[in-house]
Amino acid sequence: MMGPAHSLSGAAAWLGVGAAAAGAGHAMPWPVLVVGALICAGAALAPDLDHKSATISRAFGPVSKGVCEVVDKLSYTVYKATKGPGDPRRTGGHRTLTHTWLWAVLIGGGCSLAAVTLGRWAVLAILFVHLVLAVEGLLWRAARVSSDVLVWLLGATSAWILAGVLDEPGNGSTWLFSEPGMEYLWLGLPIVLGALVHDIGDALTVSGCPILWPLPIGRKRWYPLGPPKAMRFRAGSWVEIKVLMPVFMVLGGIGGIAALNLG
Repeated sequence: MMGPAHSLSGAAAWLGVGAAAAGAGHAMPWPVLVVGALICAGAALAPDLDHKSATISRAFGPVSKGVCEVVDKLSYTVYKATKGPGDPRRTGGHRTLTHTWLWAVLIGGGCSLAAVTLGRWAVLAILFVHLVLAVEGLLWRAARVSSDVLVWLLGATSAWILAGVLDEPGNGSTWLFSEPGMEYLWLGLPIVLGALVHDIGDALTVSGCPILWPLPIGRKRWYPLGPPKAMRFRAGSWVEIKVLMPVFMVLGGIGGIAALNLG
């Protein structure tokens, strides 16, 4: 799928988690619901860091472009080293390592660890990166005509304000993990979810997605999971734009209402 659909699906997924959490008796404070949805929307773009034309690879100028080249080479190296006898030859790393459940868990876990051990500045950095990506994904038309610097300033300002709101007692820094020293441990959850939602979205497209790597399926270790080929669509097609994106908006709205108990 394309960036806007990925971001919408990520936001809708976190709002759905918020509804489920409310139903299970662990209701999210509204700042957690809002910040989590934005982080998840940004994280839903992150797996495409292995593609030089992706939104995330252009979002932070030369820095993200350089990281993209490194991630692409790393992904290709891992693919060559672990591919099974049935896996095809490749010339790049797109839709390999960063499109797996293991990558999602490692990135989300790393962000949670950084937030807990490094404190406020790590939290601000995580928020900044994902809020910039959320703007690029959810407000992509406006972001395209704005300068990168303006988007970065918006991300930095929003990160600072939202971190201040979350730090207020009862507003969510200790949501789900209330033990001393566990503040913001939950921050990795929307990152994991966003990456997995991205992978599931890509699995619906023609190429499929190797979400289950390194688990082997048949003679392939990088098996491209997906529905039957007749049910798949091309990225950017009318199915994605006219059907899936409106569905994500509706589901996100329903999830948000349920999470905040407004119904």
